[in-house]
Amino acid sequence: MSSMIYKHDGLIEQSVIKNSMDIIETSIENMGMQSYISTIVIELMQNMMNYSKTDTLNSRAVEATGSIEVIKESEELFYVQSKNIISIDDKIKIEPKLIEIHSLDPDGIKKKYKELRKSGKDKHGKGAGIGFYEIAKLTQSIGYNFKEINKEKYIFEFKAIVVPKKKRTVNNAKG
Repeated sequence: MSSMIYKHDGLIEQSVIKNSMDIIETSIENMGMQSYISTIVIELMQNMMNYSKTDTLNSRAVEATGSIEVIKESEELFYVQSKNIISIDDKIKIEPKLIEIHSLDPDGIKKKYKELRKSGKDKHGKGAGIGFYEIAKLTQSIGYNFKEINKEKYIFEFKAIVVPKKKRTVNNAKG
């Protein structure tokens, strides 16, 4: 039976990230899973802080809001899901990276991640890139969806399925 470990819907600030880490630390006993989940939650919240937009049609203003939840299905199966509003420009940046991740096997993801780290390209500089590779390295699979709100804005939904490293199989089916 699944249980909600953590859920937040609204403004994302450093205090929210710290609170989420405290809850994850006390709710997940396995240190490896705790580390994976924490890293994924931090990456997704940082993306929301940097890219979330208001739903106002012509506004490009960043509004650091979104929703995120961590669901425990079993001791060895967790889901991390997020949702936030992004601009068409951000979708154009993000989607090719997610498509590339889906085209790679786990070794290819690790290799690309190392290349990006070494080159410094897309490194937490509003490039919307290396963090998704880091998440993909830690997961069984990732899924995503872009739901059009209007011609300028999309709801970006993201889901990571997290299992222990020893239990992982082929990675990253879209959806």
